[in-house]
Amino acid sequence: MTDYNQIAEEFLVKLKGQIPLINHLGLFPLKWDGTRLEMKASLAPNVNDKGTGFGGSLATVATLCGWSIVTLYLKSQGRNDDVVIRDSHIEYFLPITTDFTASTSLPDEGAVSLFYQKMLEKGRARMDLIIDIKQDDKIAMRLTGSYIALEKRR
Repeated sequence: MTDYNQIAEEFLVKLKGQIPLINHLGLFPLKWDGTRLEMKASLAPNVNDKGTGFGGSLATVATLCGWSIVTLYLKSQGRNDDVVIRDSHIEYFLPITTDFTASTSLPDEGAVSLFYQKMLEKGRARMDLIIDIKQDDKIAMRLTGSYIALEKRR
């Protein structure tokens, strides 16, 4: 049986070593079950001059959440591909006044299967995701993004 929480814990440790900014976002341990990822973050290091969540920090956590689920999915398939965000659109609905959670899920099984098939055939594939930032079960921000996975050149 796969221990997704252990995989997520090791992933976050590695990520903090590779991307220094992540060490300053106040992230809690990740919750990953193989299809859904949650990234909880503390408000304190992500606050703006108004005492609410800074839009740039929220966008960073949301972008990272999407990037991470694609990367974790590929790792779960035994792959070590590069993942980049291609484009995104952000909508802000409510101010963040407490700790918050970014969450996303892999698309339906058909879309994930097509994504993986393209990786095998072309060494490149796109996954479209919706990442919500919630505070107390209310959506405060939504990022809709396209992530590209690229087979690493040896």
